[in-house]
Amino acid sequence: MLYTPQIDYSSREPHYLQIYEQIKQQIISGTFSEQVKLPSIRKLADSLGLSTTPVETAYQQLLAEGFIASKPKSGYYVQSLAETDGGNHGDPATRDLTVARLEHRDNATYPYDFHLSKNDFSLFPFSLWRRLFHRVLCYEQRHRLFYGDPQGEPGLRQELASYLRQLRGVVCSPEQIVIGADQYGLLSLLTQLLRGRVTRVGTENPGYPMMASTFRRNGYEVVPISLEADGLSIEQVEKSDVQLVCVTPSHQYPCGMIMPIAKRLRLLDWAMRTDSYIIEDDYDGEFRYHGRPVPSLQGLKPDANVIYMGGFSQVLAPAFCVYYMVLPESLLESYDLLLRDLLLEQPSSPLHQHTLQLFMQEGHFERHVRRMRNTYRKKHDAVVLAVQKHMGEKAELIGENAGFHLVLRVKHPQGECELTRRAKQAGIKLSSMAYTWMTPRDEKAQAEFILGFAGIDLDKIEPGIKKLAEVWWGEMDFSSNLDG
Repeated sequence: MLYTPQIDYSSREPHYLQIYEQIKQQIISGTFSEQVKLPSIRKLADSLGLSTTPVETAYQQLLAEGFIASKPKSGYYVQSLAETDGGNHGDPATRDLTVARLEHRDNATYPYDFHLSKNDFSLFPFSLWRRLFHRVLCYEQRHRLFYGDPQGEPGLRQELASYLRQLRGVVCSPEQIVIGADQYGLLSLLTQLLRGRVTRVGTENPGYPMMASTFRRNGYEVVPISLEADGLSIEQVEKSDVQLVCVTPSHQYPCGMIMPIAKRLRLLDWAMRTDSYIIEDDYDGEFRYHGRPVPSLQGLKPDANVIYMGGFSQVLAPAFCVYYMVLPESLLESYDLLLRDLLLEQPSSPLHQHTLQLFMQEGHFERHVRRMRNTYRKKHDAVVLAVQKHMGEKAELIGENAGFHLVLRVKHPQGECELTRRAKQAGIKLSSMAYTWMTPRDEKAQAEFILGFAGIDLDKIEPGIKKLAEVWWGEMDFSSNLDG
């Protein structure tokens, strides 16, 4: 097959995204029929005058979304997007869709599931939560079936303000807390609040893709800011002419480093000097396994324009749909005007909010966090030992001692796409780091994977790592190196 995408070298859009979008459109439009073989990674890279990295990243994204398939020792082939029945034009409820749909989640079951953000629900207090929910959902409290407070239930915001001050060092009042159903909804609200104040947004690279994507889709210019060994490059922030920067200082996503106090103060000083804003994403700040949890950035200078974001998806469960952000006082008036202008209602269920309020008021929440921290610490340590034992110097773990995942950097002649395929074929689920990069990585960079450990059973961790080492390098055991 002779096909070469057209690369706009003057565009700010990364090369791998240009390659990905053009091939995807060729497949969706039917220009590339089923089982057409794509050019090899190296051949396409040579024809474009690029390194193999952006081509491999584009192919990996196409592979993950089901547009193409990889055949060992053969290459990459276009997949069928949809099948039609040729004549079923009857009841819309029974018709087969002819529109190609992307696979949003991999719902397959894996014997060894190192999902990057799954929880361990085996210890969830089901009976206790049910009793609290029954206290909330009763005839006497039928008014709670209405929308609730647009900003979030006052009782829960009161509990949150107290909890955040004690456990995370966040200094705020309940009036500064805004509840939402998900992080995207809160970020979208921020794009409305900051319009006119901000045009350029800096995000960590690599980092959490939703931050960059949400602002970009709402008309903001997004600037990737590189990481250093201790977190975001403040020098790049100062030179980038951004008015907002998004950071994960207590446990950087996905690399796991902690931003030291000197760098935090320098970032806060930049925000105050330039009247700029900081979004502090503290998605898993409660889970530090060796040493005390790292206090928030917001609490160091409460008068700075720091927007603190968190939620209960990882600390409790995603299904309850309770997230929150703490607005600086400078944005409260604009928030009130926006509520009035849009007639916004509360997207997070008041029933879950009231149940969570009781859960926190009666001390169950802190006990649950302590229990889960102990459980996740055991799993974290088991991953570290298993990687040392079965991969030895062939692999390196990054971002230890906190969160729900570790970054696994491996020394291997094959790229991330092929290694992911081998793992999946062996019944092992793990994610490549590729999707966290806004720009293509150095072509000499080693393959990196996000190895989640919270949702996998403790007794499956070592067998899963052992099998992963076998499918990547053949059977090996480095346990003798641990004894010395």
